[in-house]
Amino acid sequence: MIKTISLLLFLLCFSIGNTQDIVVNNYSVNITIHKEGYFDVVENYDVNFGIPSKGIFRNIQTKYELADSTGTTTRKIRIDNIDVPNYKFDKPFDFVQKFQDNLEIKIGDKDVTVIGPQHYEIRYRVYNAFIFTDADIQFYWNIKPDGWDANFNQINFTVHVPDDVYLSKENSFVYSGDRGTTGRSKEFETYYSNSEFSGASKSGFVSYPDQSVTVLINMPVGAIEEYKPFWPFWTNYGYVFLIGILLSAFTWVWWIFGKDERVIATTTYYPPENINPAMAGFLINDREDNSDLISLFPYWGEKGLIRLEEIPKKGWFGSKDTKIIKLKSLPIDATDYERVIFSGLFSDTGTESEEVLISSLKDTFYTKMSKARELLKDSAQPYYEGESKKVQGILYVVLILLDIVLTIIALFLWGPIGAGALLITCVVLIYVNKFMVKKNEKGNRLFSELKGFKRFIKVAEENKLKMLLQDDPHYFENTMGYALAFGMFTKWAKKFDSLDIPPPNWYTGHSTTGMRGFSKSFSSSMGSAKSNMVSSPSSSGGSSSGGGSSGGGFGGGGGGRW
Repeated sequence: MIKTISLLLFLLCFSIGNTQDIVVNNYSVNITIHKEGYFDVVENYDVNFGIPSKGIFRNIQTKYELADSTGTTTRKIRIDNIDVPNYKFDKPFDFVQKFQDNLEIKIGDKDVTVIGPQHYEIRYRVYNAFIFTDADIQFYWNIKPDGWDANFNQINFTVHVPDDVYLSKENSFVYSGDRGTTGRSKEFETYYSNSEFSGASKSGFVSYPDQSVTVLINMPVGAIEEYKPFWPFWTNYGYVFLIGILLSAFTWVWWIFGKDERVIATTTYYPPENINPAMAGFLINDREDNSDLISLFPYWGEKGLIRLEEIPKKGWFGSKDTKIIKLKSLPIDATDYERVIFSGLFSDTGTESEEVLISSLKDTFYTKMSKARELLKDSAQPYYEGESKKVQGILYVVLILLDIVLTIIALFLWGPIGAGALLITCVVLIYVNKFMVKKNEKGNRLFSELKGFKRFIKVAEENKLKMLLQDDPHYFENTMGYALAFGMFTKWAKKFDSLDIPPPNWYTGHSTTGMRGFSKSFSSSMGSAKSNMVSSPSSSGGSSSGGGSSGGGFGGGGGGRW
């Protein structure tokens, strides 16, 4: 009795273990090749689910590496017009195909399960899946790819070709079995007519997972058109033309509304009157740099408003610091951006001898600097064309809209590379549009003087500097703030090394012997000031074979149940 029960249990387990989740009892595929260079596929599946399932999925490989005598090329086929009659199904959007190597069609309802016999029909159109050579045109398609997770017990296929293509055993082949199997399949009966190649698997045939059935038809040159877009370069790289149009249009607008008139530098040995170093720094390059605002320190020092004192480092691991000491309040006619900086450092209430260490400004003063930069930019507007400002504002809106629209279009047409290229181009133009400003007549006059003075700082000779110092012993002190705003302080100070002039009395450093020592110490202090005054708290985050084989050609992929 025990032996009998054991035997029954063994047979039950064996039966369950050999029950497949899904079997394709009958599969037929009908393919129609069109002279225009594409073909339509209709796949019919009679399947049997051994366990409850939602439906089936079908994978189609879309990216291939093709080898020929010239090397290896990449081919991307396109699947379109997908339909599954009488069933719900999911498929990727067209633009998703552009950056995926496989396409999946998922058939069935996630809320409904089925079991037992079921029938499915899948329809789709294939583009760019013919191989064109000098000798012939090949239709090379895996009618049953090796990626199916199911046994196929019966396979039938029919391929319709254009009327003027003659089919015979010499140019039409079918292969079956493991990938790479060559030679005509002996598992299929094949039939030929003038416009139809068909076949049916023989009795007892089974195509297992990892096995393929492939059809190859060699058609004469000219039998079908090579599928090409209206303009091949546009299809693959059209975003390059859009980038070119964007750049050309932006350059045209900039030429009209943003390009300054050609200004001849006026030779001058002094900066323009009533223009402080910060404004001079802005006008020389149309930007509100942090260096422009830092240049106010020597300007205030020369006016007797502040004194700077270098504090040497303490110990091995200490660092140097600079103390800013208030001597006077700002004059009534001081600019708004000066007041923001000065009141951020001191109370600006008339009290003297207020002090602040530059190191104490770290991570706290950056808001004052940001506000002062905006005020400096606003104060400079009287020197610029108002129309350019309006065009700049309109361009910001247009470029942002183009950025969004063109990126989406490029994603559909050219995939992520095209979308990324257009996105980067628009972002760069949005940034460059920041400089879409044009000086007016008043601004051009000032720019001419500043340009001439900046050139003098660069090429000044010792004899000329001696003459200027004879007329004005404080010449260096009066001009050093402008050199600092122009980014030329070290070069300017070096020209005074051998002229035996004392460092400014409003600056005290522990190594300011001579102009060279002062230049080194002052440059270090201004670098520290710029670093600390703009720093912000960091945020934390983290037989005859025809040259083909089973599994070769296009139409790779597979499927299964879900």
